[in-house]
Amino acid sequence: MAEKTKVMTKKKVAGTGKKKAKAVPAVINRRREWRFELPLPAEIEGKLPQGKKFKEKTTLENISSTGAYFVLDTNLVVGSKVNLTIELPPEVTEGKKVKLSLDGTTVRLEKKGDKARKQGVAVRFNKDFRFLVED
Repeated sequence: MAEKTKVMTKKKVAGTGKKKAKAVPAVINRRREWRFELPLPAEIEGKLPQGKKFKEKTTLENISSTGAYFVLDTNLVVGSKVNLTIELPPEVTEGKKVKLSLDGTTVRLEKKGDKARKQGVAVRFNKDFRFLVED
């Protein structure tokens, strides 16, 4: 999410020719890469802090060339190593069933509501990726 920051600007005061400083809310995006709001089906797998393996299906809320954001029932910790297998839309794969497999590390977690078990997970991708083509 983009951060909202108050930025000082100067506006002319009517009839005086003088400028008056006024704080105006502005949206500043500190990300280096564009995020695309694409609901892509994905499967996330990895290890919990106790060492137990998990696998869970989810839908990515957004993705960029460096990371993704999604919601899980599984409770991870920052620094968890995960693998994402993302189903690519047939429109971009010439109708073939293609999945993109990426490894990543959790960099941010958000609790989703007081009573909800779900948590928002932000993952930064590692450089390696693989395309999996199904017949």
